[in-house]
This record gives sequence, C-alpha cells and structure tokens, in this order.
Amino acid sequence: MSTKDRFTVAGKDLVKKVKHLMQQKETRKVCLIQEEKSLLEIPLTVGDATAPATVLAAPVLAALVAFATLVTECTIEAEKVDDSRKNKS
Repeated sequence: MSTKDRFTVAGKDLVKKVKHLMQQKETRKVCLIQEEKSLLEIPLTVGDATAPATVLAAPVLAALVAFATLVTECTIEAEKVDDSRKNKS
C-alpha cells in the first residue's frame, strides 16, 4: 500500500528536504509541484523495489540545485510504501 505526503518548502530548503526523503527507505518517488503542475518526478527505485537508485543521486541533486535557484516556494509530493507487512491470522 502506498501513501502520498505533501510538503511546501522554500526554494533554499528544497535540496535539503529532498535529500532527507531520498534517505528514507520507504520513499519510492518524489515529485516537485508548482502551481498544481508537476514539474519534476524523481523515481527512487530502479527495477526491483528494494534497490534504491543511489547511483542517480548526484545528477538528480545537481538538477535540484539549479531548480531551487529559480523558485521561491515549491511543493514536494513523496510517495511512500508501507513496508510493515503484518501477518493476518
């Protein structure tokens, strides 16, 4: 089951917040939204859902820095997967 959380951050805090979300295991996708338009979607898994896309982190963060200089405020939508699988007996 997945959930979506939305955060509104200032441009100067954008990279810091996305880095924090990328480090969380349950985050699968990050989407940057401005004025209700999706501007950038960052998938954080490649192929297998258990394999984080850490190889792509440097180019993505470079793009985020450039993007953050252009915006004063941005909404981040993080898609998270609930990894706690409980046995129902």
